[in-house]
Amino acid sequence: MDDRQRHMEGVVVLERFWYGKRVFITGHTGFKGSWLSMWLAGMGAEVTGYALKPPTDPNIFTLAEVEQNMCSHCGDVKDFTSLLETLRQHEPEVVFHLAAQSLVRHSYADPVETFATNVLGTVNILEAARQVGSVRVVVNVTSDKCYENVDLDRGYRETDRLEGSDPYSASKACSEMVTTSYRRSFFDGAKSPERKIYLASARAGNVIGGGDWAADRLVPDLMRSFAERRVAPIRNPTAVRPWQHVLEPLHGYLLLAEKLWHHGYKFGGGWNFGPPGENDVTVGELAEFIAGLWGDDARWFRDHASHPREAKSLRLDSARARTLLGWKCLLPLEAAVTWVVDWYKGFTNGLDMRGITLRQIKTYQDLARELE
Repeated sequence: MDDRQRHMEGVVVLERFWYGKRVFITGHTGFKGSWLSMWLAGMGAEVTGYALKPPTDPNIFTLAEVEQNMCSHCGDVKDFTSLLETLRQHEPEVVFHLAAQSLVRHSYADPVETFATNVLGTVNILEAARQVGSVRVVVNVTSDKCYENVDLDRGYRETDRLEGSDPYSASKACSEMVTTSYRRSFFDGAKSPERKIYLASARAGNVIGGGDWAADRLVPDLMRSFAERRVAPIRNPTAVRPWQHVLEPLHGYLLLAEKLWHHGYKFGGGWNFGPPGENDVTVGELAEFIAGLWGDDARWFRDHASHPREAKSLRLDSARARTLLGWKCLLPLEAAVTWVVDWYKGFTNGLDMRGITLRQIKTYQDLARELE
């Protein structure tokens, strides 16, 4: 049995499509990029990653040995020459663009870096894809914060207005507009029949999962505090968020790329990937549930210090993805949170984090069997 056959053991979703596909992932050393890289490599894809060094220490990329079954390049998406050379070297067929400055609070501290990475980085990957003849599908991963947040009672739809009141949100709205511009100007088969690239954007938020150590995010903040037996500070416990495990939107991105490959432009444009309403709970409720699962007298308190404004609620309407992609969240919130706590407890106890990560991916794939 060769290495690729071993990778295929236990794979139950999308494996027939992804087996042997050449896939290029920007941001593969980050939280979501690491999970996506491992999933694709496990399905037999030839995965190449392009990103800066892991953004935190510790980090999932190192702990789960993500580089083991892929080709990893250290590079900045703002460096067009390096990015183009790497794409030409590996001739990918599918590109997932995840590289980003992804923190709202950091965007206030360094708006120039935020716009340069999130906007110019998008321009660079789309232009490089345009110049590399092998690329057929591109999925640009942005954020639920690309929408103009007017505190709607309903979930935001793909046709709602794009805007951002903070640098991060504005940069993601700009990334969406760059994507639309490239699709209409260069990737429209009617205008360029000799070169067809199918392009879409994916919007998700409030993603939780093992291996996220980013600053100023609820779950990483809780995990750091609880592991160190500190009481965790919570900024806005009354804010309502639709929480989902990281594998949920990644499943959506994979389904979207497959549909683009087979059906082209009809699956272009923006796509929402958000959980059902029963996953909507307050920050305080989620913190309380996580504390109970963690044990060891884990507790939190409300931090009354001055912080940048946060939306009271932000939901996505994912009807389009459910109807046209057949996508849906597979994990109830309780299960998703349990997986997250189990992952961090494994890390705290010095367990094999690559094995734990792969087992969670396989368990999710087993659940996805029902969709096939």
